Amino acid sequence: MATMSPSKITPHLWFADKAVEAAKFYVSLFPDSRVDSVTPIPADTPSGPAGSVQVVEFTLAGQKFMAINAGPLDPFNHSISFMVNCADQAEVDLLWDALSDGGTVEQCGWLRDRYGLSWQIVPTALGELMRSGDRSRAGRVMQAMLGMKKIDLAGLRRAYEGA
Repeated sequence: MATMSPSKITPHLWFADKAVEAAKFYVSLFPDSRVDSVTPIPADTPSGPAGSVQVVEFTLAGQKFMAINAGPLDPFNHSISFMVNCADQAEVDLLWDALSDGGTVEQCGWLRDRYGLSWQIVPTALGELMRSGDRSRAGRVMQAMLGMKKIDLAGLRRAYEGA
């Protein structure tokens, strides 16, 4: 059985159910990702009988995560989201389409996946455009982004140039 070496900080996700399914889905989308282990809890817990609660250890893009199937204690909300910096529009499109399938799309590159987890799918260039020393250009980029659901890099660049 594979075991993860402990990270100083590991995000831990509490799923009502489908933690294993979610982890397998997430690792299918990002390079340097894998499910490291799935461990059923061998004792009865407040969340279920022995074996029904599962701990999933997985790695996404080199970052260690842990998830648990433990019943509907608290649903995910916008307090925590995962921001994915994408190299180009093709990567934005790929991840947006996959993660929003069965979920809900929101404003400014945010979406909630089919498991209820919030993601921000943004091109790395967005930060570069927003950090421009020209506040007028950065303001146009911000206004353009506020009108988008999925971020359109070409649209941001047009706004930056004032076109």
